[in-house]
Amino acid sequence: MVDPVVHIANLTIQHGKDSVLQDLNWQIFPGEQWILGGPSGTGKTTLAKAIVGQLKYEGTISFHLDNNSSLPPVVHYVSNWFQFTNLEGDRNFYYQQRYNKFAKNDTLTVFAELKHFAKDEQLAFEDVAPYLTIFGFENFKDQQLIELSSGEHKRLQLVKALWLQPQVLVIDQPYTGLDVQSRKDLNQIFDQLADKGVSLLLISNDDEQPDCINRFAEIQNGKIVLRHHSREISRGIPRKRKELPYFLQQPPKISDPTMVKMRQINISYGEKQVLKNIDWEVKAGEKWLLQGHNGSGKSTLLSLINGDHPQAYANDIHLFGKKRGSGESIWEIKEHLGIISPELHWYYDMNANVGQTIASGFFDSMSLYQKLGYEQQQKLDQVLHFFDLKDAKHKTLGSLPLGQQRLALLARTIVKHPELLILDEPCQGLDKEQSQYFNDVIDDLSKNGQTLIYVGHFQSQLPTCIDNKMVLEKGEIKSVERVIHKKETLST
Repeated sequence: MVDPVVHIANLTIQHGKDSVLQDLNWQIFPGEQWILGGPSGTGKTTLAKAIVGQLKYEGTISFHLDNNSSLPPVVHYVSNWFQFTNLEGDRNFYYQQRYNKFAKNDTLTVFAELKHFAKDEQLAFEDVAPYLTIFGFENFKDQQLIELSSGEHKRLQLVKALWLQPQVLVIDQPYTGLDVQSRKDLNQIFDQLADKGVSLLLISNDDEQPDCINRFAEIQNGKIVLRHHSREISRGIPRKRKELPYFLQQPPKISDPTMVKMRQINISYGEKQVLKNIDWEVKAGEKWLLQGHNGSGKSTLLSLINGDHPQAYANDIHLFGKKRGSGESIWEIKEHLGIISPELHWYYDMNANVGQTIASGFFDSMSLYQKLGYEQQQKLDQVLHFFDLKDAKHKTLGSLPLGQQRLALLARTIVKHPELLILDEPCQGLDKEQSQYFNDVIDDLSKNGQTLIYVGHFQSQLPTCIDNKMVLEKGEIKSVERVIHKKETLST
């Protein structure tokens, strides 16, 4: 009889008073390639972390790895979030630091990170080259980790994992932050690894999956439930649409008919030019979709608008009727807009409770440091109710499943009813039902004159209100067009 590669017996994990996994039993045999799906909050990430020894648990988890295999006898885990440190082993970074060349960037470069990984895992450095090419990392070797976007961090994690080729590879949300072509390339590599004998466990609710996947499961009531196909895996319960809070039913206050005006924008980091000759105008009431492959310059372009990029002063940029650098403060700029991005989520204070997290949107802070006035408290209560977060108001943000964390930060974005919403991959980490719900909210807001810049790759995760589309490629504008047949023309 063949031994299972992974054998889990009577696994129980508590988070506070809540039981996340209860007497869970599961076996993964050689040749099995698994998708673990299901609604947000069922314990998928908790199980993955337990398998690789990152969480305490009751029960047993054992491995039967082949020491005679050409593959290293290793169980490797790729988390949904990349937790890098500085050279002293700390994570004391701030949100704007990745754009600020004048601040002390004391993280490793990509090249140094890969060198350390090769040494630790006894890998031949030349073997990483194909993966760097596939994920477009050839020109990133000299960049520091803090300078990478969330999509670039995800690709770096995947480069290391695929280079290692462990006997068991566990990946939490493998497609997070990846564009369409990167997803296709990744699925081909998964198929190749499976042919070599790697056992895959992919935690994912994406409709697409590599051809090699032959087993399916989800977690219900703390236990593994096997499925015959991914379409049998449970989805989150669709949310019932509610009427917007009254204050969000009113048009936002508009300070100028042209909210963003850029002329011949050029941004460079040393010899690397990130944005080249960008001309762009965003007028009040317009809804823009911003697209482009990972590393095309989208995040840098948005950072010029939200005030986070110091090179904004050296360029011809008008925001909300005022030339950038004419005496306005960063906080005066942020008064006009609400933003969410994977990077903001990464840097946010996970010890703040949900109520504090949403309320910090009134002050554009990364936690709540001020007392709310009566009107602000009323708006907070309305938004908590609208997003079904009232029961989580006093829970810390970090204690919630990733999907609920993202909803709380989305609520933070709209609580002050800004005239411009900047939503950078806002549905990253949400399941299909949560994504649909949030995009319905954006569509409802759009009816009241809301101006929008929305970054997203996938047709199924876009609002229908989009009326303009700009695509970047290698820092330059590839195309600008009016969107007529919206759903049919948005996806790239």
